[in-house]
Order: sequence, then structure tokens, then C-alpha cells
Amino acid sequence: MSHWMFNCRETSKKVSRSMDHNLPLHERMMIAAHLWMCKYCRRLKNQMLILRNVLRLTDLAGKDEDRSLTLSSEARERIKLSIRKIYPDSID
Repeated sequence: MSHWMFNCRETSKKVSRSMDHNLPLHERMMIAAHLWMCKYCRRLKNQMLILRNVLRLTDLAGKDEDRSLTLSSEARERIKLSIRKIYPDSID
């Protein structure tokens, strides 16, 4: 790891973690610097935000009687497996 900026792998992990936890200021600054220069990590962050919003909507829809917006358990497992292939340490 560079002393002043994360690489793509570290950035993607930190971006994912930042969606559930508050990161220290220096980590947020390192992420911002990386995202400013790397269009691929910016794209990944945007995709993660979209996925998070869709999953929140799905969760809200699951509380109603209308189940048409929810994913089947098989689809959820396929998504988890796909994410694990790309980021083996990202999902428990």
C-alpha cells in the first residue's frame, strides 16, 4: 500500500466497509483521492450504491404483502457467489 493512497483492491474494500461503518478521516481522504483518479473504482462505488438502494427497496417491499419486488433465495445466493468470486473477503 502506498503511504498516501490506497490501491484499487484496498479502495473497493474500504468503500464497501464505509457503507456500513464510519471510517477514520485519513481513510476517507485516501479513498477520495483514489476515486478522483480512478474511474473504475468510481464506477464500482456507484454500482455498490445502486445495489444498496435496490436492496433497501426490496427489504421495504418485503414488509408489505406485495412480494413482486423481492429476490428469490436462489437469486440471492447467485449474487453472493458472484460477489465472493470477485471479492472473496467481502461477504461472511
